[in-house]
Amino acid sequence: MIFSEETARKIADCLLQVKAIKIQPSNPFTWASGWRSPIYCDNRVTLSHPEVRTIIKDSLVALIREKYSNANLIAGVATAGIAQGALVAEALNLPFVYVRPEPKKHGMGRQVEGEVKAGQRAVVIEDLISTGKSSLNALPPLRQEGCEIIGTAATFSYGFEVAEDSFKKSGCLLYTLSDYEALLSVALEKKLIQAHELETLREWRKNPESWGSELGITN
Repeated sequence: MIFSEETARKIADCLLQVKAIKIQPSNPFTWASGWRSPIYCDNRVTLSHPEVRTIIKDSLVALIREKYSNANLIAGVATAGIAQGALVAEALNLPFVYVRPEPKKHGMGRQVEGEVKAGQRAVVIEDLISTGKSSLNALPPLRQEGCEIIGTAATFSYGFEVAEDSFKKSGCLLYTLSDYEALLSVALEKKLIQAHELETLREWRKNPESWGSELGITN
């Protein structure tokens, strides 16, 4: 779910302005998963732009205050959710921890970095929701530390059905600042894409894992 239509459009505009999101239907990207995609999102770019970074932080803070008002811990998902998560925690004057993809192989072998107290109510911060796997993988380690997960807040979501289903099954609420539909709307308004490209872009989201092969696109 998006936080609000107004916020979704504002954040989409910001991500496009700083080229954190690039749209190239005629010259697709290859993701690490091997998927061919007409869009590439790297929200880490926003950290280099103070104005945009602050807009995202303030929007996440507003989201948490409205949707997760009883939170008393902010948890970032490594690595992309760490920086913005720490900024949000600072603004809310709340403790911050982050969750590694897997436990460290040395030292204390921790997966959750920072001090966690049993009974804390955590909001998980993520920059991007694609399949949702990395965000959902952060939940069990937090729960093992005694945390109650009250929800996830992310900057952007592709809106894949697999992610929506996974979050529903996990019982974890998910709110995002912006999403794919808001992005396409803003991009079209700003003439960053053409009307005839919308069908291609929407078809990709329906079946992203096989989109390139269906169109005869190869690496």
